[in-house]
Parts: sequence; structure tokens; C-alpha cells
Amino acid sequence: MLDIKISGGTVVDGTGAPAREADVGIRDGRVVAIGEVGEDARDEIDARGKVVSPGFIDIHTHYDAQVFWDPDLTPSSVHGVTTVIGGNCGFTIAPLVPEAGDYLMRMLARVEGMPLESLAAGVPWNWRSFGEYLDRIDGRLAINAGFLVGHCALRRVVMGDEAVGREASPQQIDAMAKLLGESLAAGGMGFSSSLSPTHNDGDGNPVPSRFAAHEELLAMARVVREHAGTTVELLPGVGEFDPKNRELMIAMSLAADRPLNWNVLICNAMVPQLAESQLAVSDEAARRGARIVALTLPQVMTMRVNLRTGFLFDTLPEWPAVIGMPLAERMRAMADPDVRVRLDAGARSEGAGIFSFLARWHELTVDETFAPVNDGLAGRKIGEIAAAQGKAPFDALLDIAIADELRTSFLTQTFGDDAASWKMRADSWHDPRTIIGASDAGAHLDMIDTFACGTALLGAAVRDRKLMKLEDAIQQLTQAPAQLYGIRDRGVLRSGAFADVVVFDPDTIGVGPVHTRYDLPGGAGRLYAEAEGVAHVLVNGREIARGKDLTGDRPGTLLRSGRDTDTVHASDRA
Repeated sequence: MLDIKISGGTVVDGTGAPAREADVGIRDGRVVAIGEVGEDARDEIDARGKVVSPGFIDIHTHYDAQVFWDPDLTPSSVHGVTTVIGGNCGFTIAPLVPEAGDYLMRMLARVEGMPLESLAAGVPWNWRSFGEYLDRIDGRLAINAGFLVGHCALRRVVMGDEAVGREASPQQIDAMAKLLGESLAAGGMGFSSSLSPTHNDGDGNPVPSRFAAHEELLAMARVVREHAGTTVELLPGVGEFDPKNRELMIAMSLAADRPLNWNVLICNAMVPQLAESQLAVSDEAARRGARIVALTLPQVMTMRVNLRTGFLFDTLPEWPAVIGMPLAERMRAMADPDVRVRLDAGARSEGAGIFSFLARWHELTVDETFAPVNDGLAGRKIGEIAAAQGKAPFDALLDIAIADELRTSFLTQTFGDDAASWKMRADSWHDPRTIIGASDAGAHLDMIDTFACGTALLGAAVRDRKLMKLEDAIQQLTQAPAQLYGIRDRGVLRSGAFADVVVFDPDTIGVGPVHTRYDLPGGAGRLYAEAEGVAHVLVNGREIARGKDLTGDRPGTLLRSGRDTDTVHASDRA
């Protein structure tokens, strides 16, 4: 007898093959039959009028801390995601030593927008090795999850305070390599790092990985090569790649003998040459026997910024010192007319680079306020408010933020929502040098809404704009990431594969309204959206979500490299 039979649905199996009407039989956590299934089952799901596909695989999340207070890993799990990879961009909470915990906590709060009070109240911080961290969460999760080993934690454990501001000595590099090897042997999925100028720690300084010499990064890549089923992920910067970083990316792929996945390719018709330039490194890598794959978003990013975390603002000239101040001191500084002049000038200067758009203060829209004096401002542009108050736009913005103790969120301009940018985006999805992803789920909880990129792709891009065939979109969300990371027996619906399954209505699938949900430890909030049109989500043959409701079952597998993954070599092609 089957455990579950999914009857009468349209099966899109993840391989890109044409959709077909079929039943799906599941027993002992795996798919055992696809077609006309006559065998009885203990439970049956009526999928008539719905699509039955593999569960979505999201390879770029930051759920490393959230696993402790939300083992269901929402909202990903209710949006059809059945497998995630965390530990990206060099940011993990393992390995750990007691003296590193406070630094890593404050770093994550600053660089990844995780509320500090939630990190303090919701994470035990009581392990040492990466393996001990994995053991803490093994057997507790609703969905499958694997975690990369972050460069910043390695540096902080080995170098202590010297991790910030200094290159590592040969002895320290050897110690990091040894620690990375132990972490990968315990099941770490690979190595991740960041060189991005957008990544600063809780003190306003560049995060530890940004001080690494290229030889240090290559040494870590060589360790990856020694461990089966591992990979490499890097955030190389923003804008056009520096020639040295282009060479580094290729060298890391060759040293590790793994594909190098980088984040994130932004498609915008206003600067088409940027995406073309960034993708060119993949061509050069291929000529030299390496492989570089860009993560690309399937949606327009709606971005909220605030002056409490200061993310992005701290990349602007004159801003880091102020953003790095304690809250009360920062508010006093931002009220000082002389400081305001310097901050405004820095944001408008040539050194602001691609983030100079933030200085168009009049175009920012107030998204959410907290102080009674700011009632009625939400939804209005700063320029309009400033004119009514007889102030300069920058002064109006800072006065609003200070009244809210810098918690005010502002919506930036939305870029890339024009037809030409959507065309660029769609072209990138079909490009073998890219893979769809970059959700950042679990991070930037007050800033971005890309956590539901799978349902966004299937709704807005596939159904509404008809930019991609359903079968191709499902393949990009399932088989493609599984193949890139070597995740065994997942990402396709076939006999013998794990029964990670999503049943959804293709006519209604999408993302519900984005709102702030106050359900984090310490009473903190996060941006959240329900899934629309997702009827059932199964992980390892057990239902974890039915409509908008979680079942409470937690059958997810803690993925460990080598045991649950196969080695994907740099020379392997999709």
C-alpha cells in the first residue's frame, strides 16, 4: 500500500520535459510510481486542475540562525521550497568560540538585517565546531537544509580581533584551512566568502573576509577540493568586476575544481553593459577549464531602507562613521546641521557609486512609521512631505527617522520594471551561465521581499508575462540547483527520488501582500508574505503545508556533504 497518492494532476517533473497528466505514488519517503497508479494509499491528494512538481530548491538563503526559533523555515516552506542552502556570503554562526559569539551576532544584525534582540534571545550560541552546530539542528527541520562554512566565522575563530583590519599570516591561513577541512568533513556543504563593499560589521568596519588576501581565499578553495560533494560561493563585489577579482573567481574555481556560484546578477536595461560584463567572466572561465555561475533574480526587487541598520547607507562616503555609532549618539549626530551637510554631500559624491540613487531623497517613499508625530506619512514621498513642511528633503527625511528612533522604513525607487529590463531578465534565465535564485531568505528581514522568488517567477513572469515556459521555469527552480550543488535524488519527480513535492494552482500561484509580521524572538518584526495558489507541500513524503497552514510535521533532512551530495567538478557542464 502507498503512503500517499497524488491523483489527477499535471506532472511537471523538473527535467524540462513536457507536462503530462499522471498520478504520483509515494512510499517510505520516495516516489515509487508516476503514471496511472491503481494501488491504494493511506492518504490521497486530489490534484485535478493543479500542477504537481518537485519541491523548489533555494541555494541562497541565510537561515543559519532562524533554524533555532523557526524550524519550519517560513516563509520559504509555505512557498513550495523544500530544500535550502544557508551559510552564504561568508556569514555563518559556526564554527564558534565563546569570545566570537558577540561579534558574529552584531555582524549578522548589521550586514544581514537580522534583529539583534532575536539573535540574542533565539540562538543558544553553545557549540564550538561546525559539526556540533549541525548536530543541534539535525532532526528538527520541516524542510531539507544544508549549510556552507562561512569565511568570516573561520577568520574570527582563528584570528580573534585581528580578523578585522589585517591579512592572515601563513600560520593563520593553515589554521583556517584545518578548521575548514574539519567543518567540511562534518557535513559543511562548501565554502562561502564576500569581498563586497556593502558588507560591514556591527562596528561599521569591513567584515573579516574583506581583509583576506587572494592567497588566503585560494587556500580555502584548495581545501574544498579535498572533500566530496562540496562547492564554492562568493560575493565578489558590486558593479563591474575588478580585473583582480575576475582572476580570483576563476582561480578559486580551478583550485577547488568546483563551479563557483556568485551573487547577484541584476538585469536593468538602463545599464545593459553591466550584466554583459559580469557574465563575460563565465566565458573566460570556461575557456580555462573553470566554471562560474551567476545567481539571478526572477523578479523586480522592492527595497526598503532604514537608518537603524544603515545597510547600503554605510557604503556612502562620510556615512560609515555615523552609522557605526551607538543608536543615541547616531541620532544626535544626524540632528546636527553640520553632520547633515557632510552626509548629504557624501551621498551625492562620485564615490557613492551605484548607490548614489539613495541621495534622491525627494523620491524616497515613507513605508512604515512608528511615532505618533509621523502618523499619516506612510505612502507619501519625501519631496511632497518636505514641501508641505517647508524643509529640504534630506532634513525632512532625517527628522522623520529620528522621531521614530531610526526605525522608519523608506521605499527606494523601483528599477527594472520596464519591458526592456524584463526582456533582459528573461534572457538571463535561459542563459547557461546563470541560475535563478538569490532569494536571501532569512536575511534583510526589514528590507527586501525576494524571499518568495519561486512563486514570484511562476506567477508574475510565467503566467502573467509569459516570459518562460512553465516546464523550463520548474526546471530552473528544481533540477538546475540540484545539479549545480550535486544534491542527490532531489529536484526531479522520478521513481526512486525523494518525495519532495509541490502541488499548486497555475492560475493563482503567486505572492500575497507583503507586510510586517511581529513573530521573532524579542518581539521583533520581519517582512512576510503568504503564498497564493500553493495547495500542498510535501518533504520526504510527508505533508508539511496545506494551503496557507503548516501541519507541524518536520521531516526535513539535514543535508551533509558527501553523504547527501555528489561532487560536481568545474569541468562539468549543465
